[in-house]
Amino acid sequence: MRDVLQSFKSGRTMNEESKSKYLRISLFVAGIVFIGGIWILGQIWPSGWSWHSSGRSHYYEMILVVYATLGVFLILASREPEKHRSLIWFTIWSNITHASVMAVQSFDAGNHIGHLWGDVLALYLVAGWLAYLMPRKHNT
Repeated sequence: MRDVLQSFKSGRTMNEESKSKYLRISLFVAGIVFIGGIWILGQIWPSGWSWHSSGRSHYYEMILVVYATLGVFLILASREPEKHRSLIWFTIWSNITHASVMAVQSFDAGNHIGHLWGDVLALYLVAGWLAYLMPRKHNT
C-alpha cells in the first residue's frame, strides 16, 4: 500500500506489475465486501446503505444476493484477473450505472441523501479503482 501512496504523492503512475498485484488484492477485498460487507454496512448505517430499512424488504434481499454472487466470482477472478477481464469490466460498468441511478434517486423525497456518502460513493470508488488497475492491453 505504501508504494500506492508514494506513486500518488510523486505524481508517478504505478507500473503494470504493481497494478496487477493491487488488482488481485482489490478484487479479493471487493469480493469479500460484496459477500457480507454490504449487509453489515446496511445494519450499521442504514441511511447510507439500505434503501428500504423499515421492515423486511424483498428488494434489499435481492440486491444483497446479487452482490454476494458477484463477490464470489470476483474472489475467483482475483487469482488470474487477466482471464476474467469481461467480469471485471462488467463490475466496473455495472457499479457506475448502478451508482448513477442511485445518485439521482438520492434526491427523491429528500430522505435518501445519505446514500451519496454511502453506497453511491463506494460504488464509484470501487469502479474507478478497478478501472485504474486494469491493464490497457490484452496480452495474448
